[in-house]
Amino acid sequence: MVLALWLTRLGVKVRIIDQTAEAGTTSRALALQARTLEFYEQAGFAQQVVDAGVKVAAVNMWTRGVRAARVPLTDIGKGLTPFAFALVYPQDAHERLLIEQLQSLGVQVERRTKLHRFEQTVDGISASLQLPDGSEQSCQASYIAGCDGAHSTVREVLGIGFPGGTYTGLFYVADVQASGPVTDYELHLDLDGADLLIVFPLKQKGSIRLVGDIHDEPMGEKRELTFDDVSKRAIEHMKLKIEKVNWFSTYRVHHRVANQFRSGRAFLLGDAAHIHSPVGGQGMNTGIGDSINLAWKLAAVLKQNADPTLLDSFEIERIAFARRLVATTDRIFTFVTRQGRCAEFVRTRIFPRFAAASFKLAPLRELLFRTVSQTNINYRHGPLSEGIAGSVHGGDRLPWVVTDAGSDNFAPLRSFAWQVHVYGEPHPGIADTCAELSLPLHVFPWQSNMHAVGLKRSATYLIRPDGYVALADPRGDPKRLGEYVRTKPVVADSRAIRPTRDTSHQTAFDTQTFPRV
Repeated sequence: MVLALWLTRLGVKVRIIDQTAEAGTTSRALALQARTLEFYEQAGFAQQVVDAGVKVAAVNMWTRGVRAARVPLTDIGKGLTPFAFALVYPQDAHERLLIEQLQSLGVQVERRTKLHRFEQTVDGISASLQLPDGSEQSCQASYIAGCDGAHSTVREVLGIGFPGGTYTGLFYVADVQASGPVTDYELHLDLDGADLLIVFPLKQKGSIRLVGDIHDEPMGEKRELTFDDVSKRAIEHMKLKIEKVNWFSTYRVHHRVANQFRSGRAFLLGDAAHIHSPVGGQGMNTGIGDSINLAWKLAAVLKQNADPTLLDSFEIERIAFARRLVATTDRIFTFVTRQGRCAEFVRTRIFPRFAAASFKLAPLRELLFRTVSQTNINYRHGPLSEGIAGSVHGGDRLPWVVTDAGSDNFAPLRSFAWQVHVYGEPHPGIADTCAELSLPLHVFPWQSNMHAVGLKRSATYLIRPDGYVALADPRGDPKRLGEYVRTKPVVADSRAIRPTRDTSHQTAFDTQTFPRV
């Protein structure tokens, strides 16, 4: 839905199909990271999300029925982003919001519509769809994007491998009405080896999400498990009184990354491309990041304002991050779930003290926030990234900085356009070169806080439509800016990628709603 929304705003006609009968009705994925909110701010609806979500004030760690540590999260990312907090926003509400955004632009999700197969031609995609009445329909498009989950039809048709594995053990997720000390709109984690339990706050008073493991699976029984099969030890440790179970499901945790994210005119995004443990609330946000990365590139190529080789950068930039993410979440998940006396001692005695102490150190606190919030994702080694100015590299997310009361340097990103930023006084010739290339030039009077976030005075920063720095030139040389635009497979006329209603191209999508955890 995010991919379809971004492409539509960039003037590309899309078709989005979903084989499910309705949008999700349960709050599966919960965490919405700061980088995703920054993208939503570009599109003008971030505040709606924040208002509907829950800002988590702290993480509490419990051992043996006692709160062993409390780590405050309020304004943990202060000065780094306009969204300096941890936010819980249930996926069912999230999906409804995206559907409303799409509908406002005239795009409907086609329900109970299934992709049977597709073929690639020199000019595009020919797909066979099964409609709600069971009939088949042919769909012609320029590209196809598989946002269709772990069992992706698009990936299977392409024959792309999905190596990885499945962790042992069964896990559960439940939305419940409850009372007790941990229904305080904070996050609570029981670290005892007997049970793993994480309590997430939901917006409605007394509503919480439980995520845990099921140690004692019924042997030899083929029946659907219920909340009654869950061990109540950790629940009792946290003094939780469960009053009503609204939704319950079990799942197994996988860790996989597709061998490719692209084959010709077909792309894989989200769970179709990478799945991993839910540690850190990264999965859904990573899929949204995939979508933003691909959307502006597809729009530029479809409008013939960029060379098609620009699309090669999608896989290069996103697959590297996906592999690092899966490796990192694998290590953390293994630590959290490992059994044995030594593992339990480290988890229950050492880790809570270390976490509480480390959060008092500003550098460690900032590193953790940048990592979890995905504001630290960069494409420094990608083919579109050049230069270093200050501590900002080509490929870095543009550092956020407040310019004056009520304004910041992210405001121009709402144009969805290539643009040039200069902090301080632009060098002679920059304005003329930007005019020549039809690149908007934004000059921000120099302030000391700009140096603090790594920006260099009077340097030239060429910014991509997704808010990442393409070129960071410390000398602010207009010739280098012109050379970059002429030699890279990027749009040469920024006017062409501003939002329009050009519908001369069509893109097809086979999607499912975000899969259950």
